[in-house]
Amino acid sequence: MEILTTNNVWMMICTGLVFFMHLGFAFLEIGLTRQKNTINILFKNIFIITVGLLLYCLVGFNLMYPGEFNGFLGFAGFGLDAPRDAAGALDLAYNEGYTYWTDFLFQGMFAATAATIVSGAVAERIKIGPFMIFTILYVGLIYPIAGSWKWGGGFLQTLETPFYDFAGSTLVHSVGGWAALVAVYLLGSRIGKFKEGKPQAIPGHNIPLATAGVIILWLGWFGFNGGSVLSADPALTSLTLVTTSLAAAAGGVVAFLVSTFMYKNYDLTMFLNGILGGLVGITAGADQMSPTDAILIGSIAGAIIVFGVSLIDKLRLDDPVGAIAVHLICGIWGTLAVGIFGELAGGAQFVSQLIGVGSYAVICIISSFIILYALKKTIGIRVSEKEELEGLDSHEHGMNAYPDFRLNEH
Repeated sequence: MEILTTNNVWMMICTGLVFFMHLGFAFLEIGLTRQKNTINILFKNIFIITVGLLLYCLVGFNLMYPGEFNGFLGFAGFGLDAPRDAAGALDLAYNEGYTYWTDFLFQGMFAATAATIVSGAVAERIKIGPFMIFTILYVGLIYPIAGSWKWGGGFLQTLETPFYDFAGSTLVHSVGGWAALVAVYLLGSRIGKFKEGKPQAIPGHNIPLATAGVIILWLGWFGFNGGSVLSADPALTSLTLVTTSLAAAAGGVVAFLVSTFMYKNYDLTMFLNGILGGLVGITAGADQMSPTDAILIGSIAGAIIVFGVSLIDKLRLDDPVGAIAVHLICGIWGTLAVGIFGELAGGAQFVSQLIGVGSYAVICIISSFIILYALKKTIGIRVSEKEELEGLDSHEHGMNAYPDFRLNEH
C-alpha cells in the first residue's frame, strides 16, 4: 500500500505537469502569431482541454484501453467504471504504479495534446466552428483508436518484435502532426505568406511569451516522459529526466548553430523549436537511452528542425509555429531512433518502428482528410479574406486581447 501511494503521488504530480504544458502551448502559439488572433488561439486551446477531457471520459479511455479486443478496434463501454474487489470496494490492486482514476487523468492529458498540435499549424485562418467539430471527432475517436494499437495492447504491441513508443513520439506527436499537415494543405497559406512563390516572414507579436511557452513545455515534459515510467521507480525516472533534458539542450544548440550557419543570423525562434524538436525526438525512447544517445538524438532533431522548416516553406505549406517540423518530422525521427540507439537497437526493432510509423500515417492522414475535406465542402473551414486581414479576434469573438484602457479624451 505504501509503494502504491508513493507511485500514485508521483503519477499525479506528472499529471499536473502535463496539464501545465497546455499553458506552454498557448503561450508559444500566441507568441509566434499576430496580436489580432490572440483570443482565437486561446479559445481553441481552452476548448481542446475542456472538451478533450470530457470526451476521454465518455468514450476515449475505453476505446484506448478496451481490454481483450481484435487488436484494431475495441470498446469497453461508455463512461468510467473503476474496478472493484469482491466486497465492492475500489480495487487497489488495479496497478502497482497508480490507481484507475490516476490512469484516466494522466492519459486524458495526453489526448488533448494531439489537437493542440493542430491548433498551432492552422492558426490565423481557420474558422472556429469547423475546428471545434474536427477536435471532437479527432480527439474523441481517432486518437484513442490509434492509441489502442500500441498502448491498449493492440496489433503493434503483439508484433513478434513489438513496436516501441515509450511516451508518444508517434502516438501523440505524430498523430497530431499528420493531422496538422493535412489541415495546412487543405486550408492554404495565410494572405501574404508567399509572394511569387517565395516565403515571407510574418513575425509573431510576442517572442518573450513564446520563449516562456517553450520553457514551460520543457518543464511539463518531465511529467510527460517521467510519468510514462508509470511508477516512481527511482532509477528509471531519474534516467528519463536526464535523457529528456539532454536531448532538449542538444536540439536547441544544434538548431541555432545550423540556422546561424545557413541564414547568418541568431534566430531565437529556431533555437526554441530546436529545443522542442529534441524533446519530441527523445520521447519514444527516453527510458532506453544513455546520456550520449540522448545528445545524439536531440542533436539530429535540432538539425531536422532547420531543414524541416525550410522544406515546409518550399512545399508552400504555411505552418505559423513550426508544428509539422517539430511534432511530425521529429516524431518520426524519434520513433525510428529507438531501432538505432539504446537497449532496443537492431534490425528487427527498426522494422517494427517503421511499421508503427506507417500504420499511424495511414489512419491519421485518411481520417483527418475525410473529416476536414467534408467540413471544407459543406460549411467551409477558412475565414473570409476580410476576417483574416482584420483579425479573428474581432470577427469570431468580438473582443480584443489587448484593449486600450486609456480614458477617452473629451
